[in-house]
Amino acid sequence: MATAPLMPRSHRDDFPGLAGNWAYLDTAATAQKPQMVIDAIARAYGTDYATVHRGVYARSADMTVAFEAAREKVARFMGAASPNEVVFVRGATEGINLIAQSWGERLEAGDRILITQLEHHSNIVPWQLLAAHKNLHLDVAPITADGRIDEAALIAMIGPRTRLVSIAHVSNVLGSVADVPRIAAAAHAQGALLLVDGCQAAPHMTLDMTALGADFYVWSGHKLYGPTGIGVLWARADILESMPPWQGGGAMIETVTYERSTFAPPPQRFEAGTPHIAGAIGLAAAVDYVESIGLDHIQAHEAELVAATRAALGQLNSVRLFGPDDSAGIVSFAIDGVHPHDIGTILDEAGVAIRAGHHCAQPLMGVLGVPATARASFGIYNDLSDVARLAAGIERVTRIFGAQE
Repeated sequence: MATAPLMPRSHRDDFPGLAGNWAYLDTAATAQKPQMVIDAIARAYGTDYATVHRGVYARSADMTVAFEAAREKVARFMGAASPNEVVFVRGATEGINLIAQSWGERLEAGDRILITQLEHHSNIVPWQLLAAHKNLHLDVAPITADGRIDEAALIAMIGPRTRLVSIAHVSNVLGSVADVPRIAAAAHAQGALLLVDGCQAAPHMTLDMTALGADFYVWSGHKLYGPTGIGVLWARADILESMPPWQGGGAMIETVTYERSTFAPPPQRFEAGTPHIAGAIGLAAAVDYVESIGLDHIQAHEAELVAATRAALGQLNSVRLFGPDDSAGIVSFAIDGVHPHDIGTILDEAGVAIRAGHHCAQPLMGVLGVPATARASFGIYNDLSDVARLAAGIERVTRIFGAQE
């Protein structure tokens, strides 16, 4: 197998966390951080540090400008109509919970929420909690044999009492990509809204909120080479305006008396307390980094790595591949008679890092008929040499366990 990098230049040296001969194939869990993001965070906590939205002194004003510039940059990155549609949250999990507990309060007993079989726990559990609280019905659309959302079945399940359809843009286990505009149009035809979990899409493909047609879109900064603890909830401006506050405290108010409070307009209404200032600055740097390379280029690069991985592992009879051939940056697999944790342990001995387990998608494991899978996921810094090391490691696993090749 060839080992030349697919990118015009290798970006591996931009990532200090990859020092040494380490093949990091767990980017779907969290991406490594380029030095420019680390430097931006260090400056935000160091020479530039001050609070935002409060101080009248120059450094606070400068930091406020930088913080809001980060919001504007994220809005442009997503193709949002306005930065006021961007709410900073801790991550996609918090974003979905915010929607469930704020927007979801308007739902009535008997209303329905529709999800799919391939959702992450973060797009299941908040709706279960809301359904129990409000006496709602939670419907689950099936997936196809190759691991995609069965969109025809999903669309057929959208009924007059369906208030929300909530789907993953890209499956974190299977890498399958949903046809978001098609699903959005079907949901809207029935008067339902569409929420999209974009955690695995934002690092791999160009986003355009208008073209996608979604009503809510959430993603986590740490999967886009940014810091942990910062994420994005985007929603249409009219929807955010109609939503009550989720948490109370400083920064999200206009006036407070002992008798009553009035609240700031979005997005500040949903950002109670001191925000993750350095996180937003680091996220803006991550957006700069990704855009300097180009998402179209990144997507093509990772597609080649996925194709090479599926071709290499597909030659081994004992390896079962999951998901479609054109998965977005993710390859999940199992080896007959070998637990995924053993696969991960043996690969780690060879300096190859993958994810092994249920990937916070236990219901999907039941659909696939396995307790867990092994998952290799790719980023900007990977190349064909990483694929070769993964394939060699899997061949070693099959020899150790006597699995038929």
